[in-house]
Amino acid sequence: MPTSHGPESHSRVLIAPSILSADLLRLGDELRSIETADFIHVDVMDGVWVPHLTFGPDVVSAARRVSELPVDCHLMVVDPVPIALQATDAGARYVSFHIEACPLAHRLTQELRERGTRPAIALNPATPVSALEEIVEYVDMVVVMGVEPGFSGQAFIARTVEKVREIAELRSARDLDFLIQVDGGVSLENAGALACVGADVLVAGSFVFGARDRAKAISSLRGAAEAGR
Repeated sequence: MPTSHGPESHSRVLIAPSILSADLLRLGDELRSIETADFIHVDVMDGVWVPHLTFGPDVVSAARRVSELPVDCHLMVVDPVPIALQATDAGARYVSFHIEACPLAHRLTQELRERGTRPAIALNPATPVSALEEIVEYVDMVVVMGVEPGFSGQAFIARTVEKVREIAELRSARDLDFLIQVDGGVSLENAGALACVGADVLVAGSFVFGARDRAKAISSLRGAAEAGR
């Protein structure tokens, strides 16, 4: 059965600034500065599945109190089930977990949907698109990693563009309606190419929060993506 992700659509490219690059001591101000974006992207890392330790579901709750933007929560953890449910209870609209880390992916997508959250599945760079075959119709978004998860300062993996194309072709062939998100290494240089082959959501961290004018940064990234379409 084709999925439906509600008010989000494929009509324009959506921008999701990652608060991993924000000043957490000024989280309220930082979130207000990105009000022209479409999502707040929250990376949850456990220091085990990936080497860094970051936020938990409490940050999702804090973001929801400060901003009306929906929260897109990306889990990079050994056991995503309990944290996914906590993020759901905290108010995340989308919760993405890595297929490589969750042997009970079908069950988790069902639990998330029953709680009113839109489930999403994430793929590491080395994970083939074929890994989606048995789960893709149960999710509202597929997250394609443009870099290895959990490591900063990496170059964008060029193969990501072709991977997005393959996933978009799978979406069309199966008559599905999930969003395709690209996370890691997104820039003005590759935004157009990614949107051209089917990307709907672009995650950007330092590109947005490192800019003096966040609204301008968001607009320029969206513009580069739309030009590619």
